[in-house]
Amino acid sequence: MSQPAPLDLHRETVRPDWIDYNGHMNVAYYLLAFDHATDAVLDHFGIGKDYAETEGRSMFVVEAHLTYAREVTEGDGLRFSSRILGADAKRLHLFHEMIHAEDGFLAATAEFMLVHVDLSERRAMPFPTATAEALGRVAAEHAKLPVPPQVGRCIGRKTSKSNA
Repeated sequence: MSQPAPLDLHRETVRPDWIDYNGHMNVAYYLLAFDHATDAVLDHFGIGKDYAETEGRSMFVVEAHLTYAREVTEGDGLRFSSRILGADAKRLHLFHEMIHAEDGFLAATAEFMLVHVDLSERRAMPFPTATAEALGRVAAEHAKLPVPPQVGRCIGRKTSKSNA
């Protein structure tokens, strides 16, 4: 039996206009690149752009959390490793790792909660049965993988009694 593996659906190259005055990719473009990776996952499950246009339903991100591990610069190739952390009747919990394509280091991570929405009513609604089943199958496989340490993190700072 084969080991479960994250989804490998997206590649991106750091563009010149994504570089800020510090000489590395600006924070806004990390989110854009992760959004592109999310689109690839949604397309993979048949709930991407075409679905929105033909069915009048879509996925909305309702929460996002990014972490940064190492900087990337102009021309760097990126690959994205994506996991379904969970899915219920209306929600999809998604996690991506941004990996430097040539050197293999982890550059950043993104964790998203998305909700399935009826575009005409702008309200959450259940996934179609086949989609819910497919998401559930992949989530069950991905649950066998070790949980990345960035999952569920929140922003905070450690304080000691001396600098509290």
